[in-house]
Amino acid sequence: PQLSLNCRAAILVDQDTGTVLYEKNADEQVPIASITKVMTLLLAFEAVHDGRLTMETPVPVSEHAYHMGGSQIWLKEGEQMTVDDLLKATAVYSANDACTALGELLAGSDEAFTAMINERAGQLGMKNTHFDNCTGLDDTTTTHLTTAMDVAIMSRELLKHERIMNYTTIWMDSLRGGATELVNTNKLVRFYKGTTGLKTGTTAKAGCCVSASAKRG
Repeated sequence: PQLSLNCRAAILVDQDTGTVLYEKNADEQVPIASITKVMTLLLAFEAVHDGRLTMETPVPVSEHAYHMGGSQIWLKEGEQMTVDDLLKATAVYSANDACTALGELLAGSDEAFTAMINERAGQLGMKNTHFDNCTGLDDTTTTHLTTAMDVAIMSRELLKHERIMNYTTIWMDSLRGGATELVNTNKLVRFYKGTTGLKTGTTAKAGCCVSASAKRG
């Protein structure tokens, strides 16, 4: 009860049981920037689990993905990278172009994938969530909102796919044979013992956001 956090909203839950250990404005709708990408990662891992994709599936890069702004790995239109590479780029470096390319592979278009992640959010019981895109980038709308509680729900669901931690625990890595360096946007990976992930986000509208997971013993 005495814990005081200098943030707008927060929640701490037990990953296995979902027991809420602490909350502050946990049901207040807020923008979450690139924490949105937890949903992209979740749907990609579900597709791999179901056999619809493999880690070696080639992912084509569209003109739309090529033109994504913000954090990116500078994908070129027509370039192909594997699902494995783009999962790494999305999870570690929060690359918007990689995230968009994955979404287009899964749903056929960015718009269809946005509908897909909203549908999955509803299935998970994320009752206070609406996504306008799969990246979390600020745009002209004000309806890209979720809550700390809903972030916890989707984060716990992603962590059921333990292979995600092969990516979210990376501090530094590279792509394209070392030509593209990746440094994790989640500094907890380096500085907090037991960190297993999960995703950060920063935009002018959302401020600094994090969905952090950790385990000791």
